[in-house]
Amino acid sequence: MREEAAAKGVASVVWSYPRGEGITKDGETAIDVSAYAAQIAALIGAHIIKVKLSTEHIMQSEAQKAFDKGGIDVSTQTARVREVVRSCFNGRRIVVFSGGAAKGADSVYDDARAIRDGGGNGSIIGRNSFQRSREDALAMLQTLIDIYKGKA
Repeated sequence: MREEAAAKGVASVVWSYPRGEGITKDGETAIDVSAYAAQIAALIGAHIIKVKLSTEHIMQSEAQKAFDKGGIDVSTQTARVREVVRSCFNGRRIVVFSGGAAKGADSVYDDARAIRDGGGNGSIIGRNSFQRSREDALAMLQTLIDIYKGKA
């Protein structure tokens, strides 16, 4: 499908969410697995890659060794976003992050700041805005715009 889209001049967006019997529930958002899922999407030619925000968990022991040897910091959400973006041809692909489950506004804003500061291109915040009143949703969206513009 990606090749067909390219042949028609259409950009492709890949939701790269790891699943399968070899992936544990914690592994679905482990930084090593998330970064690799994003890299695979880049390798198959995605123009825009959507992944979940990752956790500090590292699922694979061999990946742990590589992270340790390379001195790759994954201690903060910003650092993990940076690692996922690096995995996508060092930022040469647009990487957006899912907003996850409905949560408080401050948590949504903290995620957006981590995405911005880690070099990500944005966040998908559907349920975190549309499950609020119109007034609260519009205020949240304005705050998010300000965060991504570096004003908040």
